[in-house]
Amino acid sequence: MTGKQLAAVCIERLKQAYPLAECTLDYAHAWQLLVEVRLAAQCTDERVNVVVKELFAKYPGVEALAAADPADIEAIVRPCGLGRSKARDISACMRTLRDEYGGKVPEDFDALLALPGVGRKSANLIMGDVFGKPAIVTDTHCIRLCGRIGLVEEGLKDPKRVEMALWKIIPPEEGSDFCHRLVHHGRAVCTARTEPYCENCCLADVCRWARRHGKAPAKAGAV
Repeated sequence: MTGKQLAAVCIERLKQAYPLAECTLDYAHAWQLLVEVRLAAQCTDERVNVVVKELFAKYPGVEALAAADPADIEAIVRPCGLGRSKARDISACMRTLRDEYGGKVPEDFDALLALPGVGRKSANLIMGDVFGKPAIVTDTHCIRLCGRIGLVEEGLKDPKRVEMALWKIIPPEEGSDFCHRLVHHGRAVCTARTEPYCENCCLADVCRWARRHGKAPAKAGAV
């Protein structure tokens, strides 16, 4: 089975297992997602969704958040961890949106990357979820699962290299939803803190890790 064939199998089976492919961060506007994805670094989406309720109630728009004292932002977002650096990045990002983009989030990947605190993962998330453009979000779930399954070379951990490898085998129109489904699968089945629950996995017969550890069904697919 080639990489593209394996990817096609994974895409279709995960579609059946997780029909709703959606971001687990709650947002109504693009700028809010920018804030949330920065807060989500080394923090759960669940906690971020709670914390931003207060933040967005106090600062309901780009202008308000751009004008806020970073120390006041930090006081609210501290429960997400790394409060000072996250508050600094959020403040600088919102000021850039206000001063250079009229308060709008740019619909350009390179422009997004140039925003303070925005990396490839954040930029891809915005491109896919907000603007509906091809995107591959290489978060921890994506990297872990793609390595286990065999979609990327074993031991590959660098997010950009994983992203580039996936672009070669994932159809552009499938990338964003596929990555969201990997998050759901990584939380429910192919977990990080326990041994994967291969007996409940729709990909066990084609998974490199499952075969190697004797967890694949008897008639395992060849990869």
